[in-house]
Amino acid sequence: MHRIEAVRFAGPYPRIMRMLAACSLGGVGHLNPLLPFLAAAERLGDDVVVAGPPALRDMVGKAGYRFEPGGEPPEAEVAVIREQLPVVPATEGSVLGNRELFGRLATRAMLPGMQRIFEEWHPDLVLRDPSEYASAVLAHRMGTRVAQVAISFADVEAGSIAVASPALDEHLPGLSDVLMATPYLTRFPRSLDPSPFPATVRFQEAITTSPEPLPGWWGDLSGPLVYMTFGTVLGYMADAADVYRAAIRAVERLDARVLMTVGRKVDASVLSPLPRHVHVEAWVDQHRVLGHAQLVVTHCGSGTALGSLAAGVPIVAVPLFADQFENSRRIADAGAAFTVEGRRDRDARTRSLLSDQDGPNLTAAIDAVLGDGHYRYNAGLIAAEMAAMPTPDTVLRQVLSPH
Repeated sequence: MHRIEAVRFAGPYPRIMRMLAACSLGGVGHLNPLLPFLAAAERLGDDVVVAGPPALRDMVGKAGYRFEPGGEPPEAEVAVIREQLPVVPATEGSVLGNRELFGRLATRAMLPGMQRIFEEWHPDLVLRDPSEYASAVLAHRMGTRVAQVAISFADVEAGSIAVASPALDEHLPGLSDVLMATPYLTRFPRSLDPSPFPATVRFQEAITTSPEPLPGWWGDLSGPLVYMTFGTVLGYMADAADVYRAAIRAVERLDARVLMTVGRKVDASVLSPLPRHVHVEAWVDQHRVLGHAQLVVTHCGSGTALGSLAAGVPIVAVPLFADQFENSRRIADAGAAFTVEGRRDRDARTRSLLSDQDGPNLTAAIDAVLGDGHYRYNAGLIAAEMAAMPTPDTVLRQVLSPH
C-alpha cells in the first residue's frame, strides 16, 4: 500500500492547506464543479488531491491533478441500476440512484480507500461532490472541515439526501442532518435556484469561450451552429446509439451546421452515413463550441446547461433521467429553453428515451428557438446574473480558508 506524501508550496496563506476533492461515480458532471476550486487552491499555494473511484483516474489526470483511488461497486451492480433510471417512475428512480447506488453501494465501496487517505494525508478541508458520501462520513468522524459543491438544484439535492438517508444512517446515524447544515456551494443563480441549505454560497461559473474558429468540418456550408450533446452517461446505456440516430434524423433537413458529441463509449461510425451539415465527434471541449453556437440541444445535465447559460446560449432540452427533468423545467420557465420529453407509456409509469416518434417535436423546438430572439435574450439575462456572483478564488479565501 502506497502512502500519500504531502507537497508543500510557497503561497500567501500563513500555512499550507491540504484540500481533498472527493468525487463519486458519474461522468464529468460530477467532477467539473470541483475543478474551479482546485485551480483556485493551487493559485493560492495549497496542496490538492482528488479522491474518487478508479474510473476517474484518466479524467483527473487530464485535468492536471493528483489522484488517489478509492473503490467502486462492481459494474454488474451499477449497470442494473443505470439501465432502469431512464424508464422507471421518478420516485423509484430516485431510490435506485440516490439511496441504493450512491448512498449504499458507492459509499460502502469508497470508505476503505477514503479512510486510508484521511489517515495518511490528514486533509484540512474536504470539498465533496454531493453524491460522494464516504468523505462526509470520515470528515465528521475526524472533525475535518467540509463543504459540498452542487451538481444540481439545491432543493433537488436536499431531496436526494432525504431519499438516501436510510442508507446513510448505516454508515453514520444522523448524517443527513449534518449534510443539510454543511456549507453548500453552487453555480446556480438565485433566480433559478432558491436554496433550503442555510449555509448556501453562490459562485461564478467559470466560462471561457474560444475565439478561434472551429475546424472546417462543414466545408463551405454556413448557417447557425447547433451543438448537440447528451452527456457522458448515456453512452453506457444499451439504447445510446438509437438516441443519437433519432436526434440526427430530427435535424437532417435543418438549415444549420450541427455538431454532435457522443462520448468515448459509442463508436461514431455506427451513426454513418450522416447528412452533409451534421458532424459527429467523440468529444469536443465545451468552451471551444459555446462561443460559436446559436443553440445547444442537450439532455440538460447541470454542467452543459450551466455552461450554455453562462455563455448566454439558449437551450433545447431533451431530458433523459435524474435531475435533467427539473433542470429543463426551470430553465424553460425562465424563458431560456424549450423542452422536448420522450413519450410515456399509457399508464405514464415508464418513459422512453428519445425516439423517431419524438423527432417532429425536436425539429419544431429547434426551429422555434432559432427563430425567436427572446430565448437568447433570456439566456443573456441569466448569464449576466451568473457573471455577477463571486469567483471561486473569492469563496476559497473568504469562506473556506483557515482563519
